[in-house]
Amino acid sequence: MTLGRRSELPLSVSVLACGAGSQLAAAFVQPGEGAVSNLRGKSATLEGHSRSPSLGGAPGFEAPGASGGTGFSRAPAALAIAAAVPAVLRLRRRRGVALRQGRTDAKPAGEKLRELNAAGGGEVPKRGHFPPRQTPLLDMIDKDGITAMRSMTVEQLKDLSQEVTWQVLDAVSVTGGHLGAGLGVTDLTVALHHVFNTPSDEICWDVAHQCQPHKVLTGRRDRIYTLRQAGGLSGFAKRSESPFDSFGAGHSSTSISAAVGFAEARKALGKAGHSVAVIGDGAITGGMAWEAMNHAGGLQTKMLVILNDNGQVSLPTFYNKVGTPVGALSQTLANTRDEEATGLNIQGRIAEVETSTLFQNMRSMAKSASKTLPGPLSNAAAKLDEYTRDFVKTVPFRGSGSGSKGELFEQLGFYYVGPIDGHNMGTLVEVLSNIKKQHEEGNLQKPVFLHIKTNKGNGYEPALKARDKLHAVNPKFNLPKPAACGRKAKPQPLTKIFAEALVKEGERDEKIVAITAAMPGGTGIGIFENRFGPERTFDVGIAEQHAVTFAAGLAAGGLRPFCAIYSTFLQRGYDQLVHDVALQNLPVRFILDRAGLVGADGATHAGCFDLSFMGCIPNMLICASADEAELVNMVHTLAMIDDHPTALRYPRGTGYGDVEMPSVPQFLEPGKGRIVREGQDGTLALLSVGGRLRECLKAAERLEHWGISATVADARWVKPLDEKLVGELAKNHRVLITIEENSIGGFSAQVQQAMFEGGFFDGVDQQLALRSMILPDCLINHGEQPKQYDEAELNATHIVTKALATLSRVGVKVRAPVES
Repeated sequence: MTLGRRSELPLSVSVLACGAGSQLAAAFVQPGEGAVSNLRGKSATLEGHSRSPSLGGAPGFEAPGASGGTGFSRAPAALAIAAAVPAVLRLRRRRGVALRQGRTDAKPAGEKLRELNAAGGGEVPKRGHFPPRQTPLLDMIDKDGITAMRSMTVEQLKDLSQEVTWQVLDAVSVTGGHLGAGLGVTDLTVALHHVFNTPSDEICWDVAHQCQPHKVLTGRRDRIYTLRQAGGLSGFAKRSESPFDSFGAGHSSTSISAAVGFAEARKALGKAGHSVAVIGDGAITGGMAWEAMNHAGGLQTKMLVILNDNGQVSLPTFYNKVGTPVGALSQTLANTRDEEATGLNIQGRIAEVETSTLFQNMRSMAKSASKTLPGPLSNAAAKLDEYTRDFVKTVPFRGSGSGSKGELFEQLGFYYVGPIDGHNMGTLVEVLSNIKKQHEEGNLQKPVFLHIKTNKGNGYEPALKARDKLHAVNPKFNLPKPAACGRKAKPQPLTKIFAEALVKEGERDEKIVAITAAMPGGTGIGIFENRFGPERTFDVGIAEQHAVTFAAGLAAGGLRPFCAIYSTFLQRGYDQLVHDVALQNLPVRFILDRAGLVGADGATHAGCFDLSFMGCIPNMLICASADEAELVNMVHTLAMIDDHPTALRYPRGTGYGDVEMPSVPQFLEPGKGRIVREGQDGTLALLSVGGRLRECLKAAERLEHWGISATVADARWVKPLDEKLVGELAKNHRVLITIEENSIGGFSAQVQQAMFEGGFFDGVDQQLALRSMILPDCLINHGEQPKQYDEAELNATHIVTKALATLSRVGVKVRAPVES
């Protein structure tokens, strides 16, 4: 997709009074800057469109345009449109280029910029892997704060957006992490902070993986190279990090609910200000977003919802063999053809008009006039009004992204505007300023839904060409990869091992189907789909509640569904897990990836609670794999269980690479654990479940130097628990320690309950000391996984320390360590 050329001919918009059969008015709209198109293969630079020069030998930052979609909205009077459009355009012409050059109070920022340029342009960071460049505007903001943005011209804002794009690229080349989404909203982020009085005016980001530009602009540029690093900036919005992060995020579809809350709290307290929710076309597929819009429309909350529509549905949730986004809503929003996208430019002009004071005043006058008409005529006027605005936004400009889609949001009580080009700084600034003003002056007494079209990865050519738009990258992503010659093969990711095991089960049993909630790559379900196609693979979008109950329906219908969801995201489908699956004892197989600590993604994505919230549910069978071979066997086991719901959890990361893989997967009997190391002195037993088993074995080896011969067991199953194994370990050892990568109430609670019921603490027989090693009662922040395990005290060193302290308490004499 390339930038389209500017048309030099005016386009005529005929506004018809449908049903009355008479032409009310005609307005001539000049195509504006920043229109995104692809006309007959010709491309040219468009005035007003954000772009950047090449960074030395690196790919240039010129951004192609976004494709349009469609949507329409309702106005109360056709006459308002007919009269207001030409009047506002005449006003625009009188204002001339000042409208595009920004606010009239731009002198202070301009003077500061000249001072910085005269002084040499400010400091040029050289910490990343992109060619360095000067960033005078960012330097000004670093010096004077975000208020320096408020007086910048549109041209300066475009330049600032280029500087922010470079800064994000350079920082992420050091830290890795999310990239494409942030690049896609750089222009929007700059415009938002220019127009609104942040942080007093709240911006709620959804899911906040796109907030790197926001962090660069809000006093955290000096720490931007610490993104996702231990002790550094979070990869998501975080209230404790900055007052500009109005609401923490990391999970999807929360922004509108939060923004409604902010707006209603402000109203109740009698405070002035604005609340903005920025939500992506992936996040808006989540049901919570629609619940919030339904509520906001009913309350008539004066707030702004911005739909960032980049046609990517958050991740590239396209099936391997299907070229359209997943879900009817996503397909609806993304149906614009490139050759017709000139309409997006026209929609930007219309958006400027329909958010203007003159237009809103005309609407108010028309509303008042229509109320004086007799009932039938008043109703007819309202319908005429509705269809006229729809016609203006749809019929003449096919492919603009307007039409019946907007009606969906209008029926929820919103004033729909757009779609507009999310990379046209002039249009963004004017439309946002207009909406802000109409809410302040009371001309709009309802929430506004602003639909913008953006390009994920905007400003970085390799991102625009990549299928996933470089959604997430590793450090040094822009540098050539070193040759692989002579390097030892790395162990495979556990996600891939799971997916390949599921494919084998699918080849054996044609009733096996797979489900993902917008994470085919992250969960490995994309590999299954590549083998079996969309007929046996279902991507439901960011809709975990639906995924769980949908899986229940598939199971009730006779299929064998595997529902693969990150542990942290299954929290969003808990009621369905209980009510729709377990209560009916339906054999849905849940695969919980990222169970436990997850490294750089931090607390929002850590799977710390699944053993606790699932272990208390009747009918659930739960297992946890200790290594890649166990993972393969457990996938096979779940495929064979058809009389209970089951769950398999496994950690983020790779296999060990030194484990003998089964040529034929084994069925692991539910409720049956294993002894992996037999102790000789009856002093200590370590009972692990899941990924900490190898650390237990390391601890046992170290304890040999202290004269302790420890038994190490792998429970395999949290539920049903191997009570026979637990009883043997308790009877034959003075100390029993359970180890799990889960919070309180998980595996250790199951063991303790079994031991209480078994009478092990009655004091009748040999006394036993029981200890549990679990995740601490705190949220562990982002960082490297090994360091997180140190913080959680779940590494071999901590197991040794716990064992020695407990053995000493029960009177077991420990000799001084013997050097090997």
